[in-house]
Amino acid sequence: MARAVTTQHKTIATVAAWIVALLIFFPILYTIITSFKSEQEAIQGFALIPSGTFESYTEVQAQSGYFKFFFNSVLLSVGSTVLALLVAIPAAWSMAFSPTKRTKDILMWMLSTKMMPAVAVLFPIYLIFRDTGLLDSRIGLMVMLMLINLPIVVWMLYTYFREIPGEILEAARMDGASLWNEIIYVLTPMAVPGIASTMLLNIILAWNEAFWTIRLTTTEAAPLTAFISSFSSPQGLFWAKLSAASTLAIAPILIMGWFSQKQLVRGLTFGAVK
Repeated sequence: MARAVTTQHKTIATVAAWIVALLIFFPILYTIITSFKSEQEAIQGFALIPSGTFESYTEVQAQSGYFKFFFNSVLLSVGSTVLALLVAIPAAWSMAFSPTKRTKDILMWMLSTKMMPAVAVLFPIYLIFRDTGLLDSRIGLMVMLMLINLPIVVWMLYTYFREIPGEILEAARMDGASLWNEIIYVLTPMAVPGIASTMLLNIILAWNEAFWTIRLTTTEAAPLTAFISSFSSPQGLFWAKLSAASTLAIAPILIMGWFSQKQLVRGLTFGAVK
C-alpha cells in the first residue's frame, strides 16, 4: 500500500524545489541584470537593481553583427540534429529489434566516448579539419556536432524503441513492408514523441557547445558561443558587454526550453518508471 503524503510534506518538498531551482537559475538571472548596467556599474560590485541602460546591447550589436552568429547557431544546431537522427534512427532500430550478443557492449562503448575529455582529441581533429579544408566551415562543424552528440541520441532512441511492441513490426513485414518502409512508415510515426524529445535535447546540446565551435571556427561559421568569447580580450573582461552578449545568446534557447519543458522532461524520464 502506498504511503500517504501529508500536506506538510508536500509544502516542504515544493519550497525545497523552488530554492534549488532559484539557486540554479540565479547565475542566469544575474547575467541578465548585469546586461542592463553600464561598465562602471558592473565592476562596482554585487547589485540586483540595474540602472536600466541599453548601452551594452547597442555597443555589442555595433561591434559585431548578432544575427550572423544567430543564423549560424540555428543552422548548426538544427543541421547537426537532422544528421544525427538520420544515423541514429536506423542504428537504434537495429539494436532494439535485432540485437546481438555485442549490442550492450556497443551501447556502453558509445556512451564511454562521452567520458573522454574533448581536449584529448583536439590536435588530431584540428589536423583533419585543416587538411580537408573544413576549418571554419558550416558543414565540418555540423558533422562534428553530430558526432559528439550521436551517442546520446542513439541511447535515447534505443530506449524509446524498446517500448514499442515488436509484433507491430512483424505484422508490417508479413504485409510485405521492406526494411526502410518498416522504419519510415511504421516505426517512426509511432516514436514521434520520443524523436521530438531527442531532437529538442540535441538542439540544446549543439547550441550550447563551446569547445569545438570556438576552436574550429574563426568568422564564417562562428556561432553564438564564439560571439560571446569575442568580448573577452587581453585588455580585460567587459562585464556589462559580456553579459549582454551572453543574454542575446541564451535567450532563444531559454525561450524554446521554457515552451518545450514538458516534452523534455518526458523525454529524459521515459522508461524510468514502469
